[in-house]
Amino acid sequence: MFPWLTALIAWPLVAAAVTAASGRSRSGAPSPRLVALVGALVEVGLLVAAFVQFDTSRAAEHQLGQTVPWIPQIGASYAVGVDGVGLLLVALSVGLVPLVILAAWREQGGDTLRLRRYLVLILVLEAFMVAVFSARDVFLFYVLFEAMLIPAYFMIGAFGQGPQRRYAAVKFLIFSLTGGLVMLAAVIALYFQVPVDAQGQRSDQAFLTENLTGLGLDPTVERLIFLGFFLAFAIKAPLFPVHTWLPDVAENAPVGTSTLLICVLDKVGTFGMLTLCLPLFPGASQWAAPVIVVLAVISVIYGAVMAIGQDDLLRLIGYTSVSHFGFIILGIFTFVPLGVAGSGFMMLNHGLATGALFLVAGFLIARHPARSQLIADYGGLRTVTPVLAGAFLVAGLATLSLPGLATFASEIMVLIGAYGGSPVAALVAIVGVVLAAVYVLLTYQRIFTGAPAAGLETLPDLTGRERLVAAPLVVALLVLGLVPQLALTYVDAPADQSVVAVLENEGSEQ
Repeated sequence: MFPWLTALIAWPLVAAAVTAASGRSRSGAPSPRLVALVGALVEVGLLVAAFVQFDTSRAAEHQLGQTVPWIPQIGASYAVGVDGVGLLLVALSVGLVPLVILAAWREQGGDTLRLRRYLVLILVLEAFMVAVFSARDVFLFYVLFEAMLIPAYFMIGAFGQGPQRRYAAVKFLIFSLTGGLVMLAAVIALYFQVPVDAQGQRSDQAFLTENLTGLGLDPTVERLIFLGFFLAFAIKAPLFPVHTWLPDVAENAPVGTSTLLICVLDKVGTFGMLTLCLPLFPGASQWAAPVIVVLAVISVIYGAVMAIGQDDLLRLIGYTSVSHFGFIILGIFTFVPLGVAGSGFMMLNHGLATGALFLVAGFLIARHPARSQLIADYGGLRTVTPVLAGAFLVAGLATLSLPGLATFASEIMVLIGAYGGSPVAALVAIVGVVLAAVYVLLTYQRIFTGAPAAGLETLPDLTGRERLVAAPLVVALLVLGLVPQLALTYVDAPADQSVVAVLENEGSEQ
């Protein structure tokens, strides 16, 4: 069988190398922007082919895979494969990259050299994103988890436009490295729990996730290892109170970087909770669930309240994600199949809605004479830029989970599932839905209604290129809102399997 996932991982690296070499001469060489865009679109073609090969009737199984010995002395393999949730997150990664490239067409102040370097980093990051959602070897997953920090750090610190971009980049790096180091200790500890044969040797595939499932760990050891993994994932997600790096990144990074980092990379945290924490540490997951549910509900309310109080538009969008990740984690750790499936679906929908909001906000800021991110510097743009206003409104309504848009189906699944596992937590989390309506509609009112602000009366509306960026996201939100089963086919079976792993452990302990 053709190694589709390996192709999806390798091709962006090839495209990055070609992009790095492009545009160096003035004699008709293709521009780096065009090369990067073509490379990203070829990746979309590979993704479509992978979707055709994926069997939805076996969505809980890892498919399209490949396993090759990597470091057999420690049991590490190059093992890739995706279940339904992993495939949707790979699709989110691959689908957003060409839109981010198109959105960045005029970024970096017209400096072609800087733009070329930025596009190279985007493509390298794409390869890591696809790889981490495909990894079936825990050691490989850890290596990719850390490797993603390199392009992300430079995309924030070297190419951001905010006054505190270097501070935001260093803060992001410190938080992520701290979580990664704790996770490394947990990975090593988990390795030593793998049984040895008569010669005292462990399998040369000891780190495969299927070989680490059902080890029957001592409860204390299991809980300690679980905490190492969970802390790293909570930082990445981000979950209150280890979320503070995210608003700084949202405010100071390029909009395209924030789109990929918050809409895709942060899903590694919730993806890891669902696909590693629950099946590998079912007992510890149940043990920690009450505290995690409380932290998730705090994230929902805290993120929404903080969003209401923000003056900076991009920082506001960052805080909305803190709130939405709280919903995702709540759905996972109430251990109800409907809620877990809703969380898997919400990982995709959050990326679409928040990605649209970030990119449209970036178009808005680029039009301001001073490139201001302050909400107070805008007003009355509904009549000046009606298409931009409409795109912002649709993205905002998706963020507040308006019925008919994709986010509504996933959020209602999470809340109903959470009510089945923890009614009090679900009822408190509903307050976050009300607060979302406040921060979205209030922001829209301040920016787009009333009389146009001074100096903004003649701003241009969205160009054809910018409409091409917004349109696919708007269409996806509408289609998945009207026909959510298109995505639920991929997440239902993995959700059931994760819950069964936890409940079976509970039954065996009793």
